[in-house]
Amino acid sequence: MTALASALLAWAPLAHARGYTPQGCCGGYEKVSIGSPAGTCVALVADERDGLRAPRRVLEISPGRLWIIDMGSWVPRQGRLLELSLPAPSDAPTQRPQVKVLADKLDRPLALLRGPDAQIYIGEAGRIWRTPVPAAGQPIQPQTVLDQLPDDGAHPLKEISFGPDGSLYVNIGSASDRCQDAQGALPYPCPERGAMQFRGAVWRAVLRSPAVQGQAPVQQFAPFALGLRNSVALATLPDGPAKGSLWQAENNIDYRDRNEPPEELNELVEGADYGWPYCVGAQRPARGYEQRARCAATKAPHMLWPAHTAPLHLLATPQASPFQGQLLAAWHGPQGHRVVGFARQKDGKPGGKPIEWLGHWTADGKTRPLGRPTGLALNHAGQLMVVEDYNRTLLMLLPDTASAPAAQR
Repeated sequence: MTALASALLAWAPLAHARGYTPQGCCGGYEKVSIGSPAGTCVALVADERDGLRAPRRVLEISPGRLWIIDMGSWVPRQGRLLELSLPAPSDAPTQRPQVKVLADKLDRPLALLRGPDAQIYIGEAGRIWRTPVPAAGQPIQPQTVLDQLPDDGAHPLKEISFGPDGSLYVNIGSASDRCQDAQGALPYPCPERGAMQFRGAVWRAVLRSPAVQGQAPVQQFAPFALGLRNSVALATLPDGPAKGSLWQAENNIDYRDRNEPPEELNELVEGADYGWPYCVGAQRPARGYEQRARCAATKAPHMLWPAHTAPLHLLATPQASPFQGQLLAAWHGPQGHRVVGFARQKDGKPGGKPIEWLGHWTADGKTRPLGRPTGLALNHAGQLMVVEDYNRTLLMLLPDTASAPAAQR
């Protein structure tokens, strides 16, 4: 651990969490006033008192043992991989989680995912690496999987997802908002879509399985789906009729209009073009490309979501979980500030109206400050864990036993 990391984690405890005034107890933790379904409550598990600065992803390694990707900031090499050991519920909130820095000086990290080989995969701006899960207290053993990925421009963050055949899908975000040049012109064709770049795309890596000592982990790395501005939300359905299908939530072009353009939920198909930067929404020409775009040839979105919700993560839950297979989304943007779910339909694909799991983050100054969820995960008990970067917190959705009738306790 570096001296800086040690100093940050030894920071004098604050009176209470940034932005929150905890009220009561939720599952043994401090309870915060965030909207959730009847019979549930939102627990404050960790925050900047525990060294969190910009948490982006969370993953349970084993019961009570969590890993968190903390990006630190948009300044390169400020990110960390943290391990949190949670206190027993009977001890919380009188005891804080134990926090250890497993890796520091990471370059704008985002992705955190367990692979089919049981190793943990981490995505930095310019590389993807993996490590076996070490015994508690032991160091990680990083191995580079992909290196020299484009780490410049507006969308350098790397999200990943695994296909059922073990293929690794990687977000290579666009370098610009809408392919504008230095003078603000919109070239056609967009050079970011050229054969030498293929920015604004999801790529597929074929990994060696089993790994062969002395050989590169990746056999092949090539574009899979194009015309995707920034795929920081990727997920593969784990079961059901649509098992193995790959889903992407699009952070669309930044119009200043409150209601335009819509965000998109796309089912990714090999070789398909989803339109960026020429097309938005339901195959409509983007502004500036009206006379040049051929949007009818692009693949239409599966769903349209409200503009500026900025989906930053997708979590495909198993049908056997308490969420019954819903596709959960962290809506981070100014018209988001909530966690929603979409139920699987008869064809196994997500649809219907959004089901709100966490919401009503507002700016009333005390009990319900703005909240920007960035990452989602389920623990061994099927409980939802949420990290959000506005208040620098790890939250958990738990049963509200305090409000349950006495006969049900």
